[in-house]
Amino acid sequence: MATISSNIQQVRARIAQACDSARRPVQSVTLLCVSKTFGPDSVRAAHAAGERCFGENYVQEALDKIAALADLRESIEWHLIGPLQSNKTRVVAEQFDWVHSVDRVKIAQRLSEQRPAHLPPLQLCLQVNISGEASKSGLAPAEVSAVAQAVASLPRVVLRGLMAIPEPAGSLQAQRAPHRALRELLEEVRAQGLPLDTLSMGMSADLDAAILEGASIVRVGSAIFGARS
Repeated sequence: MATISSNIQQVRARIAQACDSARRPVQSVTLLCVSKTFGPDSVRAAHAAGERCFGENYVQEALDKIAALADLRESIEWHLIGPLQSNKTRVVAEQFDWVHSVDRVKIAQRLSEQRPAHLPPLQLCLQVNISGEASKSGLAPAEVSAVAQAVASLPRVVLRGLMAIPEPAGSLQAQRAPHRALRELLEEVRAQGLPLDTLSMGMSADLDAAILEGASIVRVGSAIFGARS
């Protein structure tokens, strides 16, 4: 697992370089290690290397890991970044710290109702289909404002910001465009009175462009854990 540790160092250096280019403090960007399809031992190795935030796409796979790593629970933040169906909201409300993939008011309402009272509020992001791809989940940009107002009023959850998975692009400038659009959308919602502070955007291939456009959470998997089978 020494490879995971060295990969994390390389990703951290890349984040620092992008922050320097953007004239931003490196502390303004959180690294979310995307551990989907990799087992508990890989998460444990990343944790030993100093990482504390882990992102999972599939609810059952994540629950298995959360159970296997119960001894680390107090020092790990678990983020759901994949699609969430209504029949899975209860276990997510009970077991996760963040959900990045809220794309309907109904999902947020269920998470709000099902969040246990003894836990801190569940942190939420609205997923936006910023590139307008038919194959992608997420709200259309025009829907975001109304949904944000509705979600922000719910108890036991806190709306933190927006998340997107832009269409892949080749050049840095092409990569920056959808991330810029998401940032501008966040600024519009903030101007309507909601104190949002989170832009979850950027992955292994485009985290530099995302940081240049204001990402506060970058979701990095393959650059840390390796190629998925």
